[in-house]
Amino acid sequence: MNFELPFIPERTAKPRQHGLTMMMDKGLSLREAEHFIEGNAHLTDIVKLGFGTAYVTNKLEEKLKAYKEAGMRTYFGGTLFEAFYARGKFEDYLRLLDRYDMDLAEISDGSIIINHDEKCELIHRLAKHRTVMSEVGSKDSGILISPGRWIKMMSTELEAGSWKVIAEGREAGNVGVFRPNGTAHTMLINKIIARVNPNDILWEAPQKNQQVWFVRLFGANVNLGNIGPNEIIPLECLRLGLRGDTFFEFLPADYAERLKQIDSDDPEEE
Repeated sequence: MNFELPFIPERTAKPRQHGLTMMMDKGLSLREAEHFIEGNAHLTDIVKLGFGTAYVTNKLEEKLKAYKEAGMRTYFGGTLFEAFYARGKFEDYLRLLDRYDMDLAEISDGSIIINHDEKCELIHRLAKHRTVMSEVGSKDSGILISPGRWIKMMSTELEAGSWKVIAEGREAGNVGVFRPNGTAHTMLINKIIARVNPNDILWEAPQKNQQVWFVRLFGANVNLGNIGPNEIIPLECLRLGLRGDTFFEFLPADYAERLKQIDSDDPEEE
């Protein structure tokens, strides 16, 4: 960091196993990606090329190379896997991963229905050669999954070989572990983390209020994804207590109480 400041929570160091930040690239140009790298590579662990954007992105190979050389792992969004799988082209998808030298891959079923045993077999097969992230939850807000089902799917997918299970939230943050208005399904999440290690879960949390909620619950080193390219540094400041929303989370209790008391005693507030 650029200068010393006490009472800043310790962040895990890259390459991280938890405390991950995943940026969602929804179609950045090569030049935009280079600008992103200059300002954010030191804070970003993973870059996901969202949904099917890899199919239409110019200079895809050059962009992937730039991200990798800057120390970020890249992968294609789960929807692209589903697009191949739905067309009976799983072997072609594997060849695509080879073509672009992707060591990280996602297996999801947010848009289509895949028998869960079959999904776990796909994870197991892919995990022999690559690091796998699998996603749990539907992109359809009308499909409700019980907490027990969430727990079972996450647990079995981790057992099948997933490095992390992604808790569905979509790019808008209004399905899966979130309500349509973007607030967290608190009861669901609490039931999940009672049975699944939170370090094994990457929470899709594109909205600031969602990021704040997770940082307050888990601390600075929570795994968060679907972060916009312009939100990486703001998120890191949330993690470190350097924004108002998490300002008092990491200060000693006596500091926080004293400062809050000073604020309440300020005559200008009368």
